[in-house]
Amino acid sequence: MNQSRRDFLKLSAAATAFAALGTPFAWSASPQGQQQVEKWVKGVCRYCGTGCGVLVGVTGGKAIMVKGDPNNHNEGLLCLKGALLAPVIYAPDRVTQPMIRKGGKKGQLAPASWDEAMNLVVSKFKESIAKNGPESVGYYGSGQNLTEESYLANKIFKAGLKCNNVDGNPRLCMASAVGGYTGSFGKDEPMGSYSDMDAATCFFIVGSNTSECHPVLFKRIASRKQKDKQVKIIVADPRVTNTARIADMHLPLKPGTDLALLNGMAHVLLKEELDDNRFHSRYALFKAMEDGKPVDKSFEDYRKFLEDYSPEKVGQITGLDPKQIIEAARLFANSPSTMSLWCMGLNQRKWGVFANQLVHNLHLITGKIGKPGSTSFSLTGQPNACGGVRDTGTLSHLLPAGRLIANPEHRAQVEKFWGVPEGTINPNPGYHTVAMFEAMGQGKLKCMLILCTNPAQSMPNAKKYTAALAREDAFVVCIEAFGDAETLRYADVVLPPAFWCEREGVYGCSERRYSLVGKAVDPPGQAKPSVNILVDFATRMGVDPKLVPYKDSADVWDEWRRMSAGTPYNFAGITRERLRKESGILWPCPTEDHPGTKMRYVRGEDPLVPADHPDRMFFYGTPEKKAYVWMRPHRPAAEEPDADFPFVLTTGRVIDHWHTATMTGKVPELRNAFPDAYVELNEADAKKLGIANGDTVRLESRRGSMDLPAKVGEVCRPGLVFVPFFDKKKLINDLTNDAVDDISKEPEFKICAVKVRKA
Repeated sequence: MNQSRRDFLKLSAAATAFAALGTPFAWSASPQGQQQVEKWVKGVCRYCGTGCGVLVGVTGGKAIMVKGDPNNHNEGLLCLKGALLAPVIYAPDRVTQPMIRKGGKKGQLAPASWDEAMNLVVSKFKESIAKNGPESVGYYGSGQNLTEESYLANKIFKAGLKCNNVDGNPRLCMASAVGGYTGSFGKDEPMGSYSDMDAATCFFIVGSNTSECHPVLFKRIASRKQKDKQVKIIVADPRVTNTARIADMHLPLKPGTDLALLNGMAHVLLKEELDDNRFHSRYALFKAMEDGKPVDKSFEDYRKFLEDYSPEKVGQITGLDPKQIIEAARLFANSPSTMSLWCMGLNQRKWGVFANQLVHNLHLITGKIGKPGSTSFSLTGQPNACGGVRDTGTLSHLLPAGRLIANPEHRAQVEKFWGVPEGTINPNPGYHTVAMFEAMGQGKLKCMLILCTNPAQSMPNAKKYTAALAREDAFVVCIEAFGDAETLRYADVVLPPAFWCEREGVYGCSERRYSLVGKAVDPPGQAKPSVNILVDFATRMGVDPKLVPYKDSADVWDEWRRMSAGTPYNFAGITRERLRKESGILWPCPTEDHPGTKMRYVRGEDPLVPADHPDRMFFYGTPEKKAYVWMRPHRPAAEEPDADFPFVLTTGRVIDHWHTATMTGKVPELRNAFPDAYVELNEADAKKLGIANGDTVRLESRRGSMDLPAKVGEVCRPGLVFVPFFDKKKLINDLTNDAVDDISKEPEFKICAVKVRKA
């Protein structure tokens, strides 16, 4: 890309200006980008869970530019990452042929034929299963995979190989959101949609730097506030992010004290009679855990539980002024419509499920749910973590469409649909992500197939798990498009997949919207669609051909669509033909003439609620058909700061990079804008430590140490340091904690104790 740094900055400013004006903006991703585009192919952005619609411009068989799809929810808008997607396809380090590592783990990857590579993979998997049983192999997937790829891998392993060791990196980011939704409403996924952003009069944003992690949605929120000056924004975040800078109220709470804050707000709601008794008495039940089991409680029990969370006491825990807690609760309750938004700041926590459920509580006790602009909405980190992993059940404890492996009836339903004998599916859940890599480190898991993800960089306490990957007896297969992915250092076999718009398939974003990624160009070299790679793997493994009768992803989608019919995930009406014509459809969508559902659980909106139901809302996911308000106490982080490690380290994204930068790092303009990781610390802390902006700072946790350049300012509150995790040269996940939530098994990336000093 023949653009200077100055040109890039000008174009960045232009993109921001156009976004502020609500005008679509796209930047050519090729020196030839201004020439006439021969055709436009509809698709979905490859990055975050916002799921922006895109149009890929193709000339001479090459993708030369990307622009926003004006007919999708983003209305033609893209962030700069999305607008610069085309050059990623043609990165010099694209994997274009199979490779096999010669000479053990310390040997070199060498080119191989497809037959040679696949025969080696199959021989190792078969040998392991024969000697050690199906529990000795596993599949590690991704929220970046197509829905068809995840569904197919899930089916191959759980039904074909009788192995439930099926998990993936959504366990690292969205599992607590799943636990929150299923625990409160009986079924996963948000009940609202992005359209609620256009009606909300109060936004409660907690644990989300929306401006950098979901910039197109942030623009929508900001536009809503610009159009109506009465709209209020509350941001609860220990950092003064760009998201916090537009807030009417910023709550810079101590890291890890959000449970106390949320209970404190609920305390105020009840004390000041700001709750909606008519709503929660009709539509909610109160629950608590006693002796490891859920028990029914009353509203008065809940009120008594909250007595321990007065604003004064919560202020001591959170470091907030009690008046702020009271005012936040009042803004939440007195607004005609309130929308809560959160992301990894709540999910990647030892008590992530609790935090999610406490947000749902606020909506349930105030009745701010099931109405335009009123909903509790989890933002998603990956483009297809919702539709491709959560919905398809591609986690170690799940089966497709919200079913559970531990439930005999659910296993029987899936076995019948897949046409396998009763008892085929193992009744015991497999290893979740952290347990899977621990099992590999212990020599219990012998073979792992990794599809489109980079765990060597994204796992917490990463050295522990890269040591597992490095074991001589650990056979690691990576289906990976880019040669510089950190995990390839440990791969025994690398298989080249078609990337993004080089094949066709479906993504499902945060709002339950399924959209088609169209095939715009052919894959390079010997790369082929991962669906075909998986079918080849299954066939060579001796899986019954009736289980994998697919020639392409369209066949897989049609089966998955039919499997959803009759379940709370019903999208039988979202045919491939509709997806090719339309720019995304929200499920439930049971028939081909159904427009899709913006609000679940609401009579007249959700097709799964009977039209003649006597109540306006019907929470069909729970046995009682009511939502649950949980009594969840505040709990400290797994690793709190102390005298030896007095600071809290948290991690996250920056706007220019996505996840481990295996894609954004290919774009010179993005790479140059943020070439390296840094440590952000508060100016008061820096002064005490004698650290100036740009100095080298040493961070040390109980798991390792790292030197980083200092970025001193007011963004972090005192006692907090922040490091982005995109930089594999400064792999901050070597320091993070791998303690997991007891319910979701999601690790606590967001909080660990560290020492900070000038290097």
